[in-house]
This record gives sequence, structure tokens and C-alpha cells, in this order.
Amino acid sequence: MSIAKEPSAHTPMMQQYLGIKAHHPDMLLFYRMGDFYELFFEDAEKAARLLNITLTTRGASAGAPIKMAGVPYHSVEQYLARLLKLGESVVIAEQVGDPATSKGPVERQVTRIVTPGTLTDSGLLDETRDTLILAIAPSPARLGIAWLNLAAGRFQVTEIHATALPALLARVRPAEILASDDFILEGTACAVRRLAPWQFDANGAQTRLAQQFGSRDLTGFGVADLALGIAAAGALLDYIQSTQRTALPHIQAIHAERDNDFVQLDAATRRNLELTETLRGEAAPTLLSVLDTTATGMGTRLLRHWLHHPLRDRGILIQRRDAIGVLAELPDTAATLTRLLKSCADVERISGRIALKSARPRDLSGLRDTLAQLPELAAALPDDHVQLSTLQARLAAHPDLHALLAQAIQSEPASVLREGGVIADGYDVGLDELRALTRDAGAFLLELETRERARSGIGSLKVEYNKVHGFYIEVSRAQSENVPDDYRRRQTLKNAERYITPELKAFEDKALSAQDRALAREKALFEALLETLTPHVPALLTIAAALAEIDVLASQAERAASLKLCAPDYTGEPGILIRGGRHPVVEAQVDHFIANDVTLNRTRQMLLITGPNMGGKSTYMRQAALIALLACCGLWVPANSAKIGDIDQIFTRIGASDDLAGGRSTFMVEMTETAHILHNASANSLVLLDEIGRGTSTFDGLALAWAVARHLVTATRAFTLFATHYFELTQLAQEFRQLANVHLDAKEHGSDLVFLHAVEEGPASQSYGIQVARLAGVPSPVIHAARRHLRELEDAQLQPGPQGDLFAAHLPNDVPPPHPALDQLRELDPDTLTPKAALDMLYALKALTDTSP
Repeated sequence: MSIAKEPSAHTPMMQQYLGIKAHHPDMLLFYRMGDFYELFFEDAEKAARLLNITLTTRGASAGAPIKMAGVPYHSVEQYLARLLKLGESVVIAEQVGDPATSKGPVERQVTRIVTPGTLTDSGLLDETRDTLILAIAPSPARLGIAWLNLAAGRFQVTEIHATALPALLARVRPAEILASDDFILEGTACAVRRLAPWQFDANGAQTRLAQQFGSRDLTGFGVADLALGIAAAGALLDYIQSTQRTALPHIQAIHAERDNDFVQLDAATRRNLELTETLRGEAAPTLLSVLDTTATGMGTRLLRHWLHHPLRDRGILIQRRDAIGVLAELPDTAATLTRLLKSCADVERISGRIALKSARPRDLSGLRDTLAQLPELAAALPDDHVQLSTLQARLAAHPDLHALLAQAIQSEPASVLREGGVIADGYDVGLDELRALTRDAGAFLLELETRERARSGIGSLKVEYNKVHGFYIEVSRAQSENVPDDYRRRQTLKNAERYITPELKAFEDKALSAQDRALAREKALFEALLETLTPHVPALLTIAAALAEIDVLASQAERAASLKLCAPDYTGEPGILIRGGRHPVVEAQVDHFIANDVTLNRTRQMLLITGPNMGGKSTYMRQAALIALLACCGLWVPANSAKIGDIDQIFTRIGASDDLAGGRSTFMVEMTETAHILHNASANSLVLLDEIGRGTSTFDGLALAWAVARHLVTATRAFTLFATHYFELTQLAQEFRQLANVHLDAKEHGSDLVFLHAVEEGPASQSYGIQVARLAGVPSPVIHAARRHLRELEDAQLQPGPQGDLFAAHLPNDVPPPHPALDQLRELDPDTLTPKAALDMLYALKALTDTSP
């Protein structure tokens, strides 16, 4: 419905509402009215639809009924959680004025803005995932990217080519993206907030970031060459400051991320390897679900981060691997660490809430109890390994901080501050007195009644209270002449008189306001305590990071024993050598898993894998990739032994799926992913390709598969596992010595087909396609007809004629193979040639041009 723009056309309350709404037009406004948060106009319609709540009307404003919907204030968190999952953002306006003294509408102010990427409330967060917000600053060829974990204060920045954005988003998995109005962003599953292009100004960003970090400039942070990234970071910081409406003391630095820091995985690879969610989007069975026995949410989040960020820095990987090894040899120590960690609170997120002044009472009691555990945790850690001793040092106890929390917070505080019972007795004299007034009121009144009876000689005198007249002394009308002179009449009844004395009046003034004043005093003390804790946030975040890493290392030591994992070796020689490798997720689902070897090196770059469907080709390829990836995370691997050379990227083209929303067929998706691999893979990449060419006609598919395999062997020279049903491709091994044929065999046992799942050298003898079809339940008449036609084809040795291609287009002439002289020139280093050698090379090149066509 349209809303009248002239303010005078609305009631004063609606004017107030619309004034707040005008500053947040693209967010839902929760407007506090008594015990409800109300939404009006379009917000009410939208909330009613999304939350399935009642849409009604409330009076009229500007001559039209006001559409309204509302949610109870005491259960608002569950409604916020639902809206945030749907990508909505919410502005909360609370009543800050006193209804008793307000002459117009009670004053309201925005006290909280909740967006999907800025969550810090424990009730709204998934404890197993980081909640990240990301900003994109575009240029014609490159993108500046910045992202922030607000709960932990981690701020990162990078610059990428525009084509690399999908891979980065798949890795970072932001909950919210900030992008300029003119930037085209497609296919994102998270909330997108549009900002004006001027908000991505790099110069202003430099100033804002330096002010936030308390530095003169950004030189010391190693981001000076990332102007676009800084522009994105500045826009992101500005947005966070506007939504949080408080200082951000825990955001103290920004870190540059470089492409060569990590083993790169594109979105398809993360999906196909099912690292943290299945192809159906479920949490299990995945690599994370098999490995994650961590005791804390911090540990789970760190393990998830490691799996999505495999490293190339061998020093870090060796430290992680060896630390797991030390704990694996001390299973009792690892179990003790896990036991102690189970009682630790989420220090990382509590620290963020302290910095943002949004911590709750039980956050502080949880922090107190965790700090009490640190000395025992530190003592349990072995100190004879560099990484473990470093973590031990980061758990340095903070006795003063623990003592403050122990003194200030009740042992079991209320969940919310407004309920009281948060600040410990003895912490504040004024609060203790106010509590004593409330707690001891009954005893005081009994004692006063006894004294007044004795003083007045009236045995029936009573001291009582009601909400209308407060405290009073009541005597019968007959005894009213005997009351002391300091009694002042408060109320006359038919058969009694009620009085007040100076002493009772003084007590009344204290008692009636004691509870309210106690709550106000607790609130002030709690806020002061948060201020006191804020300077300790960086130290607390260091402790949190140490706890998370100890949790992961201890859990992986347990997994190493339970899953029979081995420590990977890192070699300077390019390649992958795996003995007795297993797929960790599949192995967890079956009673017996057949282990297999993988050998890839410069003389054996590609394994061409043949064998029947259901034979295990895809499992074999995936397990090789997972073992390599785990090694690049510094984790132990499911194998008897593994030697892993330097890997810069892992690519997978496995499985068949279309993209109906994007208008792409299964074959088009396959070719798009294949093209991405061919353009981006290098000689240090691991490539997995499954059934290339199966989505088109036989000859087209075979030709494409042959060309792709040949290109990977001769031009890219990547380490490749290439599964195919095109047996003609096995002949490539005769042409290229770097290509080896392997197969997974099956045996017919009577009418049954037994899959052996063991990888053998050489090509498969047959595909067993008809047998697999029978196992799948294809009707017998169809199976018999297929067998009969297969015999006819084999007997006739039928060679198919040229096939029509429904979607064939006129293609340019094939690009001729590169001239051999060009290969010689590419390998030439002019700076190392003597004059004689240069002249000899010139004659050699001339000879090549004379002999080549």
C-alpha cells in the first residue's frame, strides 16, 4: 500500500515510526509497543508472509487503515533467527522514554540492527560455523575482496581476478555480501546488501581503517599494494560501525591473503569432494563429519576452516602433523585435554560480545569458569614439541581477570540482566543494601509491629501493606485515641484507622524503590564490568585461538588411532605416492574397504582408469584427492603411507548434474567445468576427471575425451586421474609414456557380478554394462534384448557411419599444432648462451623451419 509522504497526515506515533523507518528502508523495523514488537505497512505484510503470523489492522493514519503484525518481545529471538535464515535484516527500536512522563508518544530509539553477516548473539549463531560478512569492490578486470568475522574480530583482504569470485565465495561462505549498486552478482545463496559506489572509495577507506587500528597508515599490515581490497575493507568497516552503533575494539588488524598461501579449490571441487556437506546439502556423511570429534564449537569451526584452506607452507603443515603425532603417542593426555575442553565456554564469541557490549551474564560466568581451567589445561600439554609448547604459553593464566569475574558474578547468574541476580553478593555495598531492603522487609515489619505494640500499648495493632496506600499501621477505631503523637492518619475505614510514622515512611521510600534501584544498579555494575574487561579482549582471543587448536589436535590424535591414519611425508619431488589409501567417508559406511595405491610423478603423470560402473573408479579418484588435501591441512591421512609433493590446485570434474536455473544442460555444465580446468591447471595441480564426453554422441564424446586427455599430458602436464568408458583412449599409453592404464576389475560368478574394487595395472577387459543394468533392476526382456544386440554388434564388428550432430555449429578450422621451433624458443634462456652456443641454436632453428611442414 502507498504511505502518505506528508508527516502531518499521520498520527504522532506513526510519524515517529516512519521517521525511524526512513533511515532503514530496506530492513524490517521491529517497533516496541508494550509487550510486543510491532511492524506496520509493507513490513507487516512481509513479516506476516515470512513468519506465518497474523496480519491485521490498527486504526487509521493518513485516512487509511494501518496494516500491522507483531511478535511478543520475550520470544523475539526465535523470530529473528527465522528472518535471518531467510536473508532478512532487522532494526529494533526500543522504548527509551518513560510512559508516565511522556507528553506525546513514548520516545523510541534504534538499539540494535541485526543482519545475517553481523550476528554475535549465541541464540542466533550456529556454533559449528563462522559467520562472515564480505564486501566486493570491483574494477574492470579485478575485484577487491574483504571479509570479517565480527564475533572474533578477524579481518581479511585480498584481490582476485573476476573469474575467481565463485571459488572464493565457495571457500569463504559468507552469510552476507556488500556490493555496489552497479555490480552484477549472480547465483549467490546468501543475503546481498547494495551500497552506493562512492562508499567504496579507497582514499577514505585508508583513513577509516588506520583510525580503527590506531595506526598512522596501513603500511605495517602488508596490504599497501591492495588498493581495491582496501576499498572493500573500508566499505565493510563503515557498514559494521553503522549497524553495531558501538566501538569495535577487538578489530585491531587486517591480514592480506595471497593466492599462493593456499592450495586452490574451485567451487565444483569443494562440492564434489563433500568436505563439509554432501551433494544434497546435508551435514553427513562428509569428511568433516568423520573427522570431527572436537569438544568445543571453537574446535569444530577451526577444523572446518582448515579443511577449506589447505596450505602450501610446509613449515606449518609439519608442525600440525607432528603435534598430532605427539598426542597420538599419549592417548591418555589427549583424552584429558578433550575432557577439560568439554567444560570450556566459547571464549572466542564471548570475547566478541564483550567488545561489542552485548555479552550476557552467563557469558561472563562461562568465561570465569574457563579461565579457571587454564592452568590444568596448560599443565596437561606436553612441552617437548614446539607447537604444543607455543600453545601452552598462549594459555597463560590471568589470575586477576579470573578473580574479578569470580568476585563480580554470581555462581549461577540469571540468563538475562533484567531478571536480576547477576552481580555477586559482596561485590558492591550499595547493591547489597538495596537487596537487603527487599529481602529483609518482612522481618523489619514484624519487628516494627512488635515495638509499636509495646510503645502504644495496643495489642491488636498491625503493620501491613497494599499497592494503593503502601505501608501503614492499622488500629481499631476504638483504640485510635491511644496512638502516639507521631502517628499521622493515612486512611479512615468504617471500623479502623490507618496511620504512617516517620520511621515507616522512611522505610517505605526505600523499600518500594529498592527492587527497581537494585536492577538499575546491577545494570550499571554489569556495564562497568564489560568496560573493565574490554582491554583484555585481545588476550582472550589469543586464548580462544589456542583452545581451538588444542581441541583440533587432540581430536585428530584420537582419530589417528581410531581410523588407523598415518602421518604424511612432504617431499620436494613433484607427485603423489600413496600406499594402501582409503576413502575415509566410504570406509566409515562399509564393513570392509579395499585399500589401493596411487603413484603419480613426472614419468607417470596420468592414470587412465577403466572398469565397470559401480567398480569404484570415482571412489578411487576421490580418495586420492582427499588424502592429498588432508596432507595439505597438516592432518593425518587414511593410508599405510603417503608422500605428497607440492600441490598448487585440486580440480574435480565428477558426477552429472544440470543447471536448469542457469539454462545449462548436463553436458554444458561438464564442458564448462572442463574448460575451467584446462585454462587454470598447472604442472603442480591434481586433476580428477570422470567420464568426460558422455553427455553427447559417441564420436563427439570420444573425440573430446581424447583431446582433453592429450592436452593434460602434453600441455598442462598436471597430475591427472582420468576415468573413462571409452576403451579407445587406452591406446594413448602407447603414444605417451607419461600415461599409464589402470583398471578396477570385476568377476562374474554364475549369474552374479562381484566387484573386486582393487586397482590393477593395465586396461579393463570389458565394461560389464549389461550386468550392472541387471543388478540395477532393468527388466529381463530388456536385458536379453541388449545381450542379443551386443552379440550382433560384436559378430558384425559394426562400424558406425558419420553421426549427425543436432547442435553442430560451423567451427573454425582446427588450430594447427605448435611449430617445433616455438617449443625450442620457449625453453631458450638467452642470458645463459655464449656467442658460439647462440649461433649453433640459430642454425638448429633454421633447420627446423626447413624440415617442418
